[in-house]
Amino acid sequence: MGLPEFLIMLVVAGICGSIARALAGNTRGGCLVSIALGFIGALLGGKIADMLGLPEIFSIPFGGKNYPIVWSIIGASIFVAILSLLTGRSRS
Repeated sequence: MGLPEFLIMLVVAGICGSIARALAGNTRGGCLVSIALGFIGALLGGKIADMLGLPEIFSIPFGGKNYPIVWSIIGASIFVAILSLLTGRSRS
């Protein structure tokens, strides 16, 4: 995987993480948090889909591997929701 593919993958992970944060109602963090959530969501969502025997709904190939867009958003949303439950909401 070259630098252009890596940069595109970072952008896609950031978009997936941002969508997941919006769905879960979390606004804390910035671009790097969204990118990290996109990658964690891809791992978590992909693992859940494999365990349940579900197919990849929409994926984009990067460097010979597929990046699962829908499962990344679902996995990141689940991860953000769990983090929000564990940390609680800030009182302002």
